[in-house]
Amino acid sequence: MRSIPALAAAAIAATLLLAGCSSSDPAPASTDSADQASGDCTSASAGTESNSVTVTGDVGSAPTTAFTGPLTVDTTQRTVVTEGTGDTVKTGDVATIDFTIYNATSGSQVFSTLDEGGTQLQLTVDATQYIPGIVNAVNCVPVGSRVVAVIPPADAFGDTGNTSLGITATDSMVMVADVEGIIPTRAQGEDQPAQDGFPTVTLGDDGAPTVTIPSGDAPTELKTEVLKKGDGPTVGDGDNVTVQYQGLVWGTGKIFDQSWGQGGPRTFPTTGVVKGFSAALVGQSVGSQVVVVIPPDQGYGSAGNSSAGISGTDTIVFVIDILATASA
Repeated sequence: MRSIPALAAAAIAATLLLAGCSSSDPAPASTDSADQASGDCTSASAGTESNSVTVTGDVGSAPTTAFTGPLTVDTTQRTVVTEGTGDTVKTGDVATIDFTIYNATSGSQVFSTLDEGGTQLQLTVDATQYIPGIVNAVNCVPVGSRVVAVIPPADAFGDTGNTSLGITATDSMVMVADVEGIIPTRAQGEDQPAQDGFPTVTLGDDGAPTVTIPSGDAPTELKTEVLKKGDGPTVGDGDNVTVQYQGLVWGTGKIFDQSWGQGGPRTFPTTGVVKGFSAALVGQSVGSQVVVVIPPDQGYGSAGNSSAGISGTDTIVFVIDILATASA
């Protein structure tokens, strides 16, 4: 089952299309519709229904969309309206998209990131994190493309529908999506000198960190160091951020959570994580890599987090690559 949290419209884009089975955030195509597979990307194909939808307007601006409902499909169909000239999106990429959703039965527009107060979606192209219909709609197209997809309930909100959008369990939906960029999967800022007393970090060829915790007692106050300084936008309080991260317990060095090798970058609001993690993000620039040492009172508190193996007295450490930010 897939659902929409009750959030303000400005934050919906980051959560609207989350798959119900997605991993938790840190601290807290041919004329039929068969999937097309090519290398490391799999996409939906064009079909009669997706080809019947007329879409006009420029990529990045609100589309004018017309179709005669009801449109019903068994599997997602995707037609490329405008083909871009940038890099091609593939599985595992984090793509920046704008999208507009319509009820395929009534024809009514039910949501758009291009409406006032909306925000772009930083979409990890992974059907375990986001609903399969949108993942297969934007995969395998170049940046700068506009696509239209007709998505059945099975590839969207399942047999519960979505009351917030007015989409029932039997309604397909039409989505117009603009692929506007691909976000790097690792911090690419300028290296900064390491500070004494902090964990040491070495990076693999893919950017994945290996962290060595110093011997001795953990700091009793929140400590942050910048290992790479990016030159992108500054993360604001309440922004939706896309990051790679690894979390460890100071005393044992045990990794309790990470995005590296576990589905890739994650997107969430800075208000949706523990206090210390948020403090390490806000005010930093995109492209930066930071290390934050978080005492219990700014982490999981005296209760700890038993499911992660964190006690109420454990200090935790995160290495965070800040990849993108969008105002909520």
